[in-house]
Amino acid sequence: MNAAQILARLRGLCVGVVGDSMLDRYLIGSVTRISPEAPVPVVLHERTEDRLGGAANVALNLSALGAKAILCSVIGCDAEGEALRQLLPEAKLTDEGLLSLAERPTTVKMRVLGNNQQMLRIDREVTHPLGLAEERRFVEHVQEVLSRHRVQALIFQDYNKGVLTPFVIQNLLDYARSCSIFTAVDPKRAHFFAYRGVHFFKPNLKEVRDSIPFTVEATVASLRQATTFLRAKLDCAKIMITLSEKGLFLDDEKSAQLYPTAPRKVADVSGAGDTVISVATLAMVAGLESRLVAALSNLAGGQVCEFPGVVPVQINLLEQELAQWLTQNEE
Repeated sequence: MNAAQILARLRGLCVGVVGDSMLDRYLIGSVTRISPEAPVPVVLHERTEDRLGGAANVALNLSALGAKAILCSVIGCDAEGEALRQLLPEAKLTDEGLLSLAERPTTVKMRVLGNNQQMLRIDREVTHPLGLAEERRFVEHVQEVLSRHRVQALIFQDYNKGVLTPFVIQNLLDYARSCSIFTAVDPKRAHFFAYRGVHFFKPNLKEVRDSIPFTVEATVASLRQATTFLRAKLDCAKIMITLSEKGLFLDDEKSAQLYPTAPRKVADVSGAGDTVISVATLAMVAGLESRLVAALSNLAGGQVCEFPGVVPVQINLLEQELAQWLTQNEE
C-alpha cells in the first residue's frame, strides 16, 4: 500500500471519545519590552483564539483524519461552554454527546503567547469527581448517544478533571465490551489501573514511572519489563509508551519494539498525546500492522509539535511524510 491507501483505511471509521474536554483560549500578541512595574514581558494583545482541548482535541484529530468522532463529555452552563460548542461544527463534530451541568464550570486553559512563545498559562477548573447522580446521568447519556451510531472504538481521554470516575470507567468499559467495541485509554495517574480489560493502553513514560513500583528507563529491556507488568495488571492486548523525542515503544503481545522518531523543530508539545491516541486507535481498528501504527503515531505526534498551541494533525502533510517514510523503510 502507498501512503494515500493507508490513510484511506482510517477514513469513515466511527469512534466515540469520552473524557475531560476543555476550552483552550489563546491571548496572542507581540513582546517588545519589559514592564517597568515588574521584571516581566509586556504582551501587546493582538487577538484571542479559542480552540478545542482535552478530549475535544482528540475528537478534532479523529475528524481531521477523516473519521466520524462522537465527543462525550461534561461542560458548564456558561459562556465558555457555549464557546466550546460553537467550535464543533467547523470541525465536523456535533454537541449531542455533551452534558451541561450548571454547578460545574467548563474547564478553560488560558495561555498568553508573545512572539509565538507561551509566556503564561491560567487555568480555570474544578477537578473534584462527578457526584453519584451526575455519574449515573452521564453514563446513561453516553450510552444513549453511542447507541445511535455504529461505533467501532471508544477512547477514554483522562486529564484528571473528574469526568472519568471509577464508576463511569467501569460502566462504559462494560458497555463497550457488550457491544464488541474496541477500547483505548490515554490515562492519568489517579485512575491508572482502573481500565482493566481495555484493548489499547497508551501512557507516556512519566506516567509509567509514576505508577509502577520499579525504575523504568527508555531501553527495550526496561520498557518490556514495564509492559509485562502493565499487561498483568490490566489484561490489555496492546500497550504503547510514548517517549517524547525518543519516539515510542509498542508491545502488541506478538512483538515489543522501540520505534525512534525523526528530529523535529519543536514549538509546543501541547496536545501531542491527543494526536497519538487518535491516529494509533484508528490504525489499530483499521487492522494496520504494528510498524505502520508506530510510524503514523510518530509522524502525527511529531507534526503537531512543530506548531504553537494545540493543533490537530494535517492529513495532507501526514500523507507526504508517510510517503517519505515508506520510501526510506521499504522492505
